[in-house]
Amino acid sequence: MNIAAEHPAQSASVRTAKLLIDGEFVESKTKEWRDIVNPATQEVVGRVPFATADEVNAAVAAAHTAFQTWRTTPLGARMRIMLKFQDLVRQNQKRIAQTLTAEQGKTLADAEGDIFRGLEVVEHACSISTLQQGEFSENVAGGVDTYTLRQPIGVCAGITPFNFPAMIPLWMFPMAIVCGNTFVLKPSEQDPLSTMELVELALEAGVPQGVLNVVHGGKDVVDAICTHPDIKAISFVGSTAVGTHVYNLASQHGKRVQSMMGAKNHAVVLPDANKEQTLNALAGAGFGAAGQRCMATSVAVFVGASKDWVPELVERAKSLKVNGGTEPNTDVGPVVSKAAKERILGLVEKGVEEGATLALDGRGIAVKGYEQGNFIGPTIFTDVDTDMSIYKTEIFGPVLCVLEAETLDDAIALVNRNPMGNGVGLFTQSGAAARKFQSEIDIGQVGINIPIPVPVPAFSFTGSRGSKLGDLGPYGKQVVQFYTQTKTVTARWFDDATVNDGVNTTIALR
Repeated sequence: MNIAAEHPAQSASVRTAKLLIDGEFVESKTKEWRDIVNPATQEVVGRVPFATADEVNAAVAAAHTAFQTWRTTPLGARMRIMLKFQDLVRQNQKRIAQTLTAEQGKTLADAEGDIFRGLEVVEHACSISTLQQGEFSENVAGGVDTYTLRQPIGVCAGITPFNFPAMIPLWMFPMAIVCGNTFVLKPSEQDPLSTMELVELALEAGVPQGVLNVVHGGKDVVDAICTHPDIKAISFVGSTAVGTHVYNLASQHGKRVQSMMGAKNHAVVLPDANKEQTLNALAGAGFGAAGQRCMATSVAVFVGASKDWVPELVERAKSLKVNGGTEPNTDVGPVVSKAAKERILGLVEKGVEEGATLALDGRGIAVKGYEQGNFIGPTIFTDVDTDMSIYKTEIFGPVLCVLEAETLDDAIALVNRNPMGNGVGLFTQSGAAARKFQSEIDIGQVGINIPIPVPVPAFSFTGSRGSKLGDLGPYGKQVVQFYTQTKTVTARWFDDATVNDGVNTTIALR
């Protein structure tokens, strides 16, 4: 993990990730630091502290204090901060993308896409005046009105993954604070610099002191967040192992939790699909971002005669350009770390050992000028069955498993047997087949001729089964429910204060 015992002297080119506590960026007093490494070059571009327990407590305390005034800030004022924030993010998108690529490895174009998809959620947060409305019914009984209020719940927290250091934080803190909550964010310790640039813009946009706080760290900080008595809700995106731990620990301590976790996303291909569009979609969704997306297509199920397209898919994947993320026309950048590379290569080796056919081998790829980079080329396995490790495990790399099915019913049954439920795609030109598929498939997010079916923010992210714990998604209408408490008021007013209709000992309203 490359954690230094002490904070070393910094060169001008190495940035220090700071904590944000009560409106001030402060350098941690910890003795534990981690290098932030450019995946394409192994250059150390920054260092991140593992915050102390006192620093986590200070961040939560600042959020708790700020909540007392922020919760009563008018909706219009909160909305105007979000409007300013989205404008600042848009103005600085290319600069932040440069930082993101340097610390995470994805291509510049994909880094800008990372920011843009988060920016869409910020734009949706600007509609809070209508999103946070309650309900009203007049005269539900004699002179009685009932209405609901959607009120903020308090201090909320977010724990974000390495693969989307811009998009996922932007899913979390803008919606939480625009609903009137305060927030403690823990970015990924692998690539927090671009997240911090977004946080700086949030303060510039007018987010008040203490409303947004940031701590860095590993398991100790995560556990402190999960158990802190003043934190009311936690949003998590990341691996299944960590997400399950967060959900269980935080739930035991009485918190609301939404935990978006691992995936094994399938794409089902029918013989009547548009071949060119389908093959392009599979290559892009399987190998884009070096496969490091929770919504990446990692399994292609070719139905019937469509299996004859597999050689063309292999040729399409071979044509993708593997290079440093800042190089022009790069399709596939490095994976995030040497450890990630070794894990992926180990799974590829396991697939060979278990009898799958390595139709395209991305191991051992050399990239001129980036000889130390964590590169793996597009890799395709055929002759895969559902008992193999490469099928059962989320590889999180540029590896696509190809399976075959005789019929659409067989393909639906295959997908439904997989315990994960994040996303699935169907490629067809048949409306009847598409309708059958979307009705019978037991996956939370379905794409029809779309390989990565992530909904726009007006809708909710609806992963299901083994890919999600908690019942509400991280953006859209559902997240307003997650970040607010519904209070129901039943009221009766009398025209004449002297009216006395006697004592009523029954439960019914008049």
